[in-house]
Amino acid sequence: MMTKPVRTALCLALLLATTQVSAATKGKTMQEILEASTAADWRTPDPDNLLVMDIAGGRVLIELAPQFAPEHVGNIKTLAREAYWNGLSINRSHDNFVVQWGDPAEDPAKAKSIGTAKAKLPAEFALNGFDKSAFHPVKDREGWSKQAGFMHGFPAATDRKQTWMTHCYGALGAGRGNEADSSNGTELYVVTGQSPRQLDRNITVVGRVLQGMEYLSVLPRGTGPLGFYEKPEQRTPIARIALASTLPENQRPQLEVFRTDTATFDELVESRRNRKDNWYLNKAGFIDLCNIPVPVRTKK
Repeated sequence: MMTKPVRTALCLALLLATTQVSAATKGKTMQEILEASTAADWRTPDPDNLLVMDIAGGRVLIELAPQFAPEHVGNIKTLAREAYWNGLSINRSHDNFVVQWGDPAEDPAKAKSIGTAKAKLPAEFALNGFDKSAFHPVKDREGWSKQAGFMHGFPAATDRKQTWMTHCYGALGAGRGNEADSSNGTELYVVTGQSPRQLDRNITVVGRVLQGMEYLSVLPRGTGPLGFYEKPEQRTPIARIALASTLPENQRPQLEVFRTDTATFDELVESRRNRKDNWYLNKAGFIDLCNIPVPVRTKK
């Protein structure tokens, strides 16, 4: 039989353990995690991989992913340096799907010159193999692959034989025809709707929007087939698409992006998997890859 002092000590130990479990269960909200983050939790995008797109609504900033599609990214950089898209337009806004831009000319004889960019590129739908050291997995089940996660800061998936960037909201892809190698980066689109993961490994994904999605997602929906605009006046003119590295230093965007390969990021994912906000009465216990936010802020 336990003596009173032993029972008292045991009760105190149980109370302390319960309190610790309760605190661990409560965890932090995403905002609390961001406020507690350190400089090591953030990275600065390479200005030579940062596209600056100016349209009437505002500025869209897009990070390119040469690690996944080096040929396409190289061509896109050439096109941007030579001002290919300046004066062209956004020609398609497909409801709950994508916006797409490029040369609206249907007659090849009237198409804008692509300058020194390559007219033909290989398909770059996926990388061969699986680099475990670079892939930061998410533990949740994945319906489109064996495993989902982040690689080089971009949402990605793998079947261990191949690894690819995923079609999450904000993904930048290179439009193509029926032939796998029919894209050259002149026609680009951004996913503005529910993540169309069926496009994975069928189109070359070349980057992701960091800021300015609000300017693309609010564009009027096209009334033609597949959301294309039927009249020239419906299109949104592109004032400029340039690489940040080609802009004067004082005009370059100053951004920091939350790293996706740290314990702090894992904590952030958990805060979204099981929301700690007081409003949530039931925890989901799951998060889809495309619903994991990657915060972006103005560089301090």
